[in-house]
Amino acid sequence: MRILLTGAEGQLGQIICSGFGDHRVIAPKEADLDICDRRQVEAALDGARPDLLLNAAAYTDVDGAETHEEQAFAGNARGPEILAQATEQREIPILHVSTDYVFDGEAGRPYHERDETGPHTVYGRSKLEGEEAVRRGNPRHFIVRTSWLYAAAGRNFPLTMLGLAERSEVRVVNDQLGSPTFAPHLRDGLVELVGRESWGTYHLAGRGIASWHELTTALYRELRIETPVRPVRTFEFPRPAVRPRCSALTTVQEPRILLPSWEEGIRAFAAAIS
Repeated sequence: MRILLTGAEGQLGQIICSGFGDHRVIAPKEADLDICDRRQVEAALDGARPDLLLNAAAYTDVDGAETHEEQAFAGNARGPEILAQATEQREIPILHVSTDYVFDGEAGRPYHERDETGPHTVYGRSKLEGEEAVRRGNPRHFIVRTSWLYAAAGRNFPLTMLGLAERSEVRVVNDQLGSPTFAPHLRDGLVELVGRESWGTYHLAGRGIASWHELTTALYRELRIETPVRPVRTFEFPRPAVRPRCSALTTVQEPRILLPSWEEGIRAFAAAIS
């Protein structure tokens, strides 16, 4: 299968470029393919003639979105709308990557694909609007929500925690819960998904639930870092965007694709950076 990838320079995009099963990935740079430019999108599709478009491009600055709403909605909603319309016109399916932040985090349990959405942030609202645009624009779609994504390179929470490990102690929030997801595990789940034509919305995230504090503690333990990790509450670290209290994900959508546990993800991450 020939796959045209958008967002190749991002965290997930780089992992996909490193290998995506037996499929061939065509990965133009962002400078050559702006998903908000319809002419560039159409030219890329006509040039590559892919069997699938995989959209990993997004505006991901959760806090920045609160003051840069126009940019957030352009990257997360308008761009996916253009991609969906252009692929539908060419009878090409689309896989669009979304987020746990489309939920409000108040359910007190992991969210599945049939749960009602209700984001509280600009980022979450822009991603939800992008999902809806993809559903409207192309009936042959996969929408994949994931949670707390990280990789061995780029900018992400585990790498930030490693950068703080030389402090006398690290203070980490323990009242926000999610499903930490190692990007190579998500990539492998996407490979499994695109081998089927079961269009719809899927949750692919590290199995289980963790707080940021639990994730950091597990990471330090795996790397034998002895820096104390002190649990704190969210109100002690005020941020422009309100984080969901529990945005962990689970799946009921058939065919159910289960990723490795978040603990396995941390072990794989630690091995990758060692």
